Amino acid sequence: MDRYGHKINQAARKFAKKTNEQLSCLGLYSSQWAIIFCLHNRGPLTQIEIGCYLNVEAPTITRTVARLEELGYVVREAGEDKRERKVFLTPKAAEMIPLWQKEVDRLEAVVVQDIEEHDLAVFQRVLQQMMKNLDSLQRTE
Repeated sequence: MDRYGHKINQAARKFAKKTNEQLSCLGLYSSQWAIIFCLHNRGPLTQIEIGCYLNVEAPTITRTVARLEELGYVVREAGEDKRERKVFLTPKAAEMIPLWQKEVDRLEAVVVQDIEEHDLAVFQRVLQQMMKNLDSLQRTE
């Protein structure tokens, strides 16, 4: 019996480990890159919105955002609701994004080498459907 969930988790862990190896020379880790990439593509978000998008628990997002703030890559500012704060990328992060992206792009090129475009398109559709199926599950208590 195939264990798709296990295989996806193993691939994701390996990808994160290799991303860490690629980005560590630039002072960043895959979990930090995920937040920066999210903010770069979606604009300023609350930590809750980041967590929902990345499917990561609030305490982990809080720690990672705090570290990114220490590094000068993000700032947190009060939102419309005083209880929530939006996370913004700084000019320092904007300057580094092309360098980080170049490293991630290199890794992704290796990951997909020798895989036909058609197969990658099928893979993309299958992953999207799996995520949709997971989203449709009702939480059981």
